[in-house]
Amino acid sequence: MKKVGNHNSISRKLFFSLALSLTFSLTSFAQDAAPAAATEVPVATQGGDPVKGKELFNSNCAACHKLDGKSTGPELRGVAQKHDKAWLYKWIHNSSALIKSGDAAAVKIFEEYNKVAMTAFPQLSEGDIDNIIAYTSEVKAEAPAPLPGASTAVAAGQESGLSNNLILGALALVMIMLVVMLFLVSNVLTKVAKANGIEVSPKAPRTSIWKAFVKNQFLVLVASIFLLLASGYFVYGFFMQVGVDQEYAPIQPIHFSHKIHAGDNEINCKYCHSAARVSKNAGIPSLNVCMNCHKNIAEVADATATPEYSKAFYDEQIEKLYTAVGWDKSTQSYTGKTEPVKWVRIHNLPDFVYFNHSQHVTVAGIECQTCHGPVETFEIQKQFAPLTMGWCISCHRKTDVKMEGNEYYAKIHAELSKKYGVDKLTAAQMGGLECGKCHY
Repeated sequence: MKKVGNHNSISRKLFFSLALSLTFSLTSFAQDAAPAAATEVPVATQGGDPVKGKELFNSNCAACHKLDGKSTGPELRGVAQKHDKAWLYKWIHNSSALIKSGDAAAVKIFEEYNKVAMTAFPQLSEGDIDNIIAYTSEVKAEAPAPLPGASTAVAAGQESGLSNNLILGALALVMIMLVVMLFLVSNVLTKVAKANGIEVSPKAPRTSIWKAFVKNQFLVLVASIFLLLASGYFVYGFFMQVGVDQEYAPIQPIHFSHKIHAGDNEINCKYCHSAARVSKNAGIPSLNVCMNCHKNIAEVADATATPEYSKAFYDEQIEKLYTAVGWDKSTQSYTGKTEPVKWVRIHNLPDFVYFNHSQHVTVAGIECQTCHGPVETFEIQKQFAPLTMGWCISCHRKTDVKMEGNEYYAKIHAELSKKYGVDKLTAAQMGGLECGKCHY
C-alpha cells in the first residue's frame, strides 16, 4: 500500500510538471507571436503620425475622397498597400505631370475617374504625406454590437411616450374620484330631501332624491344655467380647434433630421428652403439639393447614432435618397431610374389666407425659428406654432417694422410715427390688422 501511495504521488507531480511546462510553452509562443504580428505594417506607413494625418486628410482630401468607398476619387484606406511611397509623393504633388509621363497606374486612375486630374498639393511635405498615409493605413474599427434590447431603428411616433400602466392608473384614479363624488352627492341630496320633509326610503333613494331635486326650483334653475354654460364652453372650444394642428409631426417616407443638418452641421435654413427669400412659398427642397452633399456622404459618423436612432438607421435613409434620385454610389453616377418621394405636408394654411414668406423673411427680417420653432433641435419636424389668426395678430401687435435699408415704408412710417407719437411702429400700426392684408 505504501508503494502504491508513492507511485500515485509521483504520477501527480509528473502530471503537474507537464501541465506547467505546456502552459509556459504556450505563453512563450504567444509572446513571441505578438511582436511578429505588430511588425506586419506596410513600409510606407513607418514614421507617420495618424493623428496629424487625420487633420490633414480632413482639410485636404475629404472633399473628394472617403476612407471606405468611392467618391469623386478612389477610396484611400490601404492606399499604401497599392502604391509605393515614392509614387504617392509624385501623385499627390503633381498628378497631371505623372499622367503626362505615361505612368500606367496614373493613367489607369485618370481614365477610370472621367479623365479628371486630381488637384495638385505641392504645399504638402513628404512628412505630411507620410502622416496621411499612416492615417489611411489604420485598420477599420468594427461597429460595436448592439446592446440586448436596444432599439436600432425605431421610427419616432410609433411608440407612445406614456406607458400603458400609467394610462390605466390614471383611468382608475378618475373612476375612483367619480365614485367618491357620486357618494358625496347622494349624501347631500339625501340631506336636502330630509330638510324639505321628504322621507327617504333606503330601498329607493334615487327616486326620492330626484323628487327633492325637482321640487327645489332654485336648484333646477342654477343647474340648468350651469349645464348650458358648460356645454357652450366645450362646444366653442371644440370648434375653435378645428384645423389647428399644433405639434403635428407625421412620419416621412425618408427620415430627415433637422437636428443633424441645421443643428450639428449648422446648415442655414435658406440653403435648402431658398424659395423662402423670394417667393410666397418656402417650397420643398429638391433632392438635387440633398445630393450636393450626399454624393460624398454615403454614411453618417458613428458619433451621430443615438439610443433611438442607430447608425444603420441613418445609413438606410441615405440609401433611400440614392434610390429616389437613381444614384449608384459604386460607380458614382446616375442610373436614370428615379422614384418619387411622397412627402407629408406639415404646415397648411386655409385657402382663404394669404401668407408671403419673402415679405416676412426678406423684408421684415423674421427668423425662421419665430414661426417654426427651434428646428435645429428637432429630430422630427413638427408644427411648432398654432398658426391661428389670433397668433398672427399678436405677433403683428408686438413686432416693430424693420426700417433699416427699407425705403418702401419710409414715407408712411414717418407720417404714422408722428401721428402716434412713437419712434418705431409695429406691424399692426402700419395696417397689419386690416382684413384685406391676409384675406382677399
